Amino acid sequence: MKINKTCLLLLFLLLAICANAQEKQNIWRALSEVSYEISEDDYGELYLPAFSEKIKKLEGKEVAAEGYIIPFEGMFKPHHIILSSLPIAECYFCGSGGPETVMEVYLKEPIEYTSKRVKVKGTLKLNAKDPEKLMYILQEGKLVDD
Repeated sequence: MKINKTCLLLLFLLLAICANAQEKQNIWRALSEVSYEISEDDYGELYLPAFSEKIKKLEGKEVAAEGYIIPFEGMFKPHHIILSSLPIAECYFCGSGGPETVMEVYLKEPIEYTSKRVKVKGTLKLNAKDPEKLMYILQEGKLVDD
């Protein structure tokens, strides 16, 4: 059976598009490729994230993440949210997840709190130094309707 070059090119393009779409859909999987290094500060031991090359390549790029809004400091802040890949009962702050399962999101427009899954898009910033912030920060975020 003979396959012409056009068919091979179309097949290659289709596979590349599918791989790219799958990568965008699995942002949490990509962000899970982080390890930790032990350091010290004035208060004692500190675990600092050591980002994989895959994660480093995502910094400064627009990414989309689906998850659940986690209220913090006892209230909901419509411009600054914590997004968890896991439902609240399993999130990093409440249950079984790790710090790689949450991200801070700074939104351009305020949103209303919901306990349902949401999707946000923004520019990814990595944080390996400031212990007052989460290690993943989404800037210029916006709510995405699917």
